[in-house]
Amino acid sequence: MDFTKLIADQRKFYESGATRSLDFRLQALRKLQSALRKNEEKLIEAMREDFNKPPMETYMTEIGMVLEELRYHIAHLPGWMRKKRVATPLAQFPARSYRLPEPYGVTLIISPWNYPIQLCLNPLIGAISAGNCAVVKPSAYTPATSKAISALLGEIFDPEYVAVVEGGRQENNALLEQRFDYIFFTGSVSVGKVVMQAAAQYLTPVTLELGGKSPVIVDKTADIAVAARRIAFGKVLNAGQTCVEPDYLLIHESVKDQFIDAFQNALEEFFPNGDYSEMPVIVNEKHYQRIKGLLNGMQAVVGGGFDDTRRFIQPTLLDNVRQEDPIMQEEIFGPVLPMLGYRELDDCIRIIRSRPKPLALYLFTNSKAVRNKVFGSCSFGGGCLNDTIIHLATSHMPFGGVGESGMGSYHGKQSFDTFTHYRSIVEKANWLDLPMRYHPYSEKKLEMIRRVMK
Repeated sequence: MDFTKLIADQRKFYESGATRSLDFRLQALRKLQSALRKNEEKLIEAMREDFNKPPMETYMTEIGMVLEELRYHIAHLPGWMRKKRVATPLAQFPARSYRLPEPYGVTLIISPWNYPIQLCLNPLIGAISAGNCAVVKPSAYTPATSKAISALLGEIFDPEYVAVVEGGRQENNALLEQRFDYIFFTGSVSVGKVVMQAAAQYLTPVTLELGGKSPVIVDKTADIAVAARRIAFGKVLNAGQTCVEPDYLLIHESVKDQFIDAFQNALEEFFPNGDYSEMPVIVNEKHYQRIKGLLNGMQAVVGGGFDDTRRFIQPTLLDNVRQEDPIMQEEIFGPVLPMLGYRELDDCIRIIRSRPKPLALYLFTNSKAVRNKVFGSCSFGGGCLNDTIIHLATSHMPFGGVGESGMGSYHGKQSFDTFTHYRSIVEKANWLDLPMRYHPYSEKKLEMIRRVMK
């Protein structure tokens, strides 16, 4: 594919003004909404082929979330597009001031493999709502889903408006050589640095949705049965291949044994008779072997099994983990939970603050003092009190990281804002032209300005 021509064609289409009207944007969103519903079974089948992901999980974490985001944008877009009046300083009288949303232009969306539908289409919704053209690059690690997305978008959009580029690293690198007006990337920290470096060549603004080791704290006041069930949910969802999955557990020593039993009980509720046929597998052999390697020499108190024939790793809880162990040095991205005991809350805070800022933090406690201390002491992208994962499943709050876990955010109105440049406009009247700002300057004029601007 000639990417230079593709970008030139999109820029020409954008500069024609076709994408700017409310009607055009709403029509595009409704086309995507209709196509997603029409192709639901094909997408579910593709996810089963790539991941062994069950239909309910595919709908709950992928298709349903995209449909909800579409509904939210369609309902609120007319209001978002209006110019926003703001106050005008007295010194600028007579005038009126406002902020006017403007699309960036031609955008690039590079999406990851772990949630290949949601993390591809949700940013696209923001780009469409804001009036941009978009080049979408799905991951090569999920070929069936990538093909299904390409077919879906190719059926409803011309490539001069929304184009899909399939392929791997070579295509990614070639796209990053092009000049875009905005780049939205979701993936690893290492690739995020490459994207940012490429964007710097043209001073292109970026959103980076990355990851990291997201901690979960369980203190002695927590409801242990509920905590274990919700943490287990966060770990088995997508086989732990979630950017905000609880990566490691800091648990008060007094409730550790109780938690181990409750975690085991939760897994038995989720998978009766040890039947894991409805649990997703690891995406490919490379990542499967990486996670298996992290288990070497570790003590599994729950789970620990695996099946090489289908890249399956059993939900696993590890005990007697040390901070210097290899499993604590990188994001696990799998259904394995290292457990570190603590006695004082300050120890948890010290551990968390000694590491790069995580994308998520989860705290299980019934103590307001503990909540206030943890949330007031630790920097992280977002999180939950007494739950995991669910803070990203809403269009009413932005989602994004901080530091090494990312920059920028999206979901709902924030998606529109991310793909929008707000121009500040002052409309000045001609019927009065106060002379005090013009040369020649004088002490009298200076005193007048001091009175107006103090």
